[in-house]
This record gives sequence, structure tokens and C-alpha cells, in this order.
Amino acid sequence: MVFLSRAQVLTAFGALALALYVLDLVRRRRLSEEFSVLWVLATVVIAALGFSTSLLTKVTHALGILYEGSTVFACGLAFALAMLLHLSTKLSRLTQEKDGLTREIAFLRLELEELRAPGRAADGEGA
Repeated sequence: MVFLSRAQVLTAFGALALALYVLDLVRRRRLSEEFSVLWVLATVVIAALGFSTSLLTKVTHALGILYEGSTVFACGLAFALAMLLHLSTKLSRLTQEKDGLTREIAFLRLELEELRAPGRAADGEGA
């Protein structure tokens, strides 16, 4: 029987606690389902590596990493990079949408001012 190290137990329970927190954020509608899938997936992977010494050892050797702790750290770093890339693409898309909406509002304001301008002159002449 393989015993879990203290670091593995802390990592696994930390990942489970994070997964529960993410689910609570979704329940309270403070985090969208789209992002919660990424977070839950990452925490499940980290928890699985933390609870399963044999899986962690196999993954570590398959990746050519010397220490199991480095494998968990590398998985966390890979997740952080993936999340940053995902958020950057979302932010870029939202910025483009904002710019388009800003232009559309400017054109609508100009059109509204042009429609109001002759009406004001007619009101002023009749008084």
C-alpha cells in the first residue's frame, strides 16, 4: 500500500475545496457555467493527481519530470496559462464588440440630432 504524503493530501483537499467554492460561485450566479467547467476540470485533475500516488508517478515519469510535486506544479501552471489565453481572447472579442457598439451609438446620436435640428427651427419660427 502506498501512503500519501502530507503535500499530496493538502493538494488534493485544496483542489476539492476550490471545486466546491467554484460550484458555490456558479450557484450564486457570480461565475458563468462556461468558466466553471474549466475550473472544475482543473481541480479534478489536480485532486486526482493528489489522491493517486501511482497515477502521479506514472504521469511524472511519462513527462520526464524528476519530482511528483513538480508535475502538480506544472499542471497548475499549464492551467493558468490556458485560462489566461482564454480570458485574453474573450477580452479581445468584448473590446471589438464595445468599439462597434460605440460607433453605432455615435451614428445614432448624429442621426437623432439631424432629425431634431429641423424640428427646432420650425418650432422657433412658429412662436
